[in-house]
Amino acid sequence: MESINTPSLPFCPPPKGENNIQYFDFTSLQKEGKVPKEFIWPSDQWVKSSGENIELPLIDIRAIKNDEVAMVNAAKIVRKACIKHGAFEVTNIGEGVDLDFINVVLQETNNIFKLPLSKKISAITKDCGFSIAHAERYTTVLPWKETFTFMYKHNNKNVTQVVDVLNSLLGQDFQQVGLVYQKYCDAMNELSKIILELLAISLGVDRKHYQRFFEDAESMMRCNFYPPCSANLNGALGNGPHCDPISITILLQDQVGGLEIFADNKWLAIPPKPNTFVINIGDTFMALTNGLYKSCLHRVLVSNELERKSLTFFLNPRGDKTVTPPNELLEKEESRKYPDYKWNDLYKFTQKTRRVDANTLDSFIAWQQSSKPSTNF
Repeated sequence: MESINTPSLPFCPPPKGENNIQYFDFTSLQKEGKVPKEFIWPSDQWVKSSGENIELPLIDIRAIKNDEVAMVNAAKIVRKACIKHGAFEVTNIGEGVDLDFINVVLQETNNIFKLPLSKKISAITKDCGFSIAHAERYTTVLPWKETFTFMYKHNNKNVTQVVDVLNSLLGQDFQQVGLVYQKYCDAMNELSKIILELLAISLGVDRKHYQRFFEDAESMMRCNFYPPCSANLNGALGNGPHCDPISITILLQDQVGGLEIFADNKWLAIPPKPNTFVINIGDTFMALTNGLYKSCLHRVLVSNELERKSLTFFLNPRGDKTVTPPNELLEKEESRKYPDYKWNDLYKFTQKTRRVDANTLDSFIAWQQSSKPSTNF
C-alpha cells in the first residue's frame, strides 16, 4: 500500500460502568454550534484532501450476468483496480433494486436516525443496534456519526430474519422498516455471489471458489448517519483513515458525498452516482488473495451543512472459518504474505484490542504471532 502517515490511534477504552459512558446528542450540539474536543482528530490523521475525484471502474451487473465475454472483460478491469487501490463500482444489480427502492431504503434509514436519543440508547446492545460516535468503545478521537447495525446470515432459512431483529431492537412499530431492510439484505446477498465470482475470475482461480467459502457467510449490515459539523475543516471526521477488517464492503452512499480513498499518494473523492454501489476490498479478502489485492484505505469527511447517510453491507465468512488463499495463488512458489487465521479472532482483535486503521491486519498478525493468544479474548 502507498505510504501514508497514519500512526496507530490509542485504543481509548471507555470508563468502567455503562453509567459513565457519555452519549452525545448531535441535535443539541448542532443547535449550539459545538464540537467537543473528543471529536477532534490528530493533525497527522487529518490530512488535507487533494480536491480531486477518482473515477472508479463501473461494472454493469445486468450486462455481465449472462454474457461470458462481458464477465471476463469486467474481471480484467476489476483486477487492475483491486491491485492498485482495492475499489470499484457496480450498477444495475438486480430486479427490484432500482432508484425508487434505494430512495425508500435511505428514507427509512433517515427515519431511524431521527428517533429520540433515549430510544437510541435503549437499542444499544453488545454487537448490534445503535452506536453514538462509538462512545461505548472509545473516549477520544470519536467519529462524527451514528450507526445502526445488525447481523445477516446468508444460509438462514428464516425469510424474516431481519424483520425479527429489528422488532427485537426497536419494537413492533418498525416492522415495515424491517421488511425494507430484509429486501435490501437479500439483494446484497445475491450481489455478493456475483462479485465473488467476478473476483475469482479476475484472480484466475476456480470461479466458484469464493462463493463456496462464503456460502454460510455471517455478514453485518450497518447504516451510517453523519450530521452536519461546524468543525469539518478543523479536525472532525466522519470516519478516520482505515481499511475495513472484513472481506468485502458493499457501500451505498446518498448524493451528499464525503467518501475518499487513498490512491496515487493522495486522498481522492468518490463522487456519488445514482443506483451505484462502491465495492471495497477489505483486509480479510486481501489475505484470501495472498496480498495481491489491496485492502482499500478510505475515510469519510462530513459536511458543515448537509446530513449524509450511507449503508454498508460487510461480507464476512463464518466466524470459525480459516482464512487461507486458494492453492492456485500459491502454485508458483509464492511465499505466504499472511498466516492462516480465524475470522472471529481478527474481529475480536478489532473490538477489544485495537482500533481499525491502515495497518490493522499487519498489527493483528504481529500480535497473534508474538503472544500466541487463545481464542478466548
